[in-house]
Amino acid sequence: MFGRRNKLKREYDERLIRLLKETHEEWMQAREIERQASRFDDEGIARTQRLMAEARHFYLYKEARLRNISLKQ
Repeated sequence: MFGRRNKLKREYDERLIRLLKETHEEWMQAREIERQASRFDDEGIARTQRLMAEARHFYLYKEARLRNISLKQ
């Protein structure tokens, strides 16, 4: 019974780590796009995308901290 529970926890922890890495990449890409945006309209859209990517990343980061997950596994 406990073996299955640990297996599921480990599986979801790995999934969370993968999502954290993906959202970090998205966030960094959005920051770069925002930095390179030249027109005002594009800048607003880029800023919104960056903020959304940043929010997703930090939400997952907070969840990882609550679960005591280390990214250096």
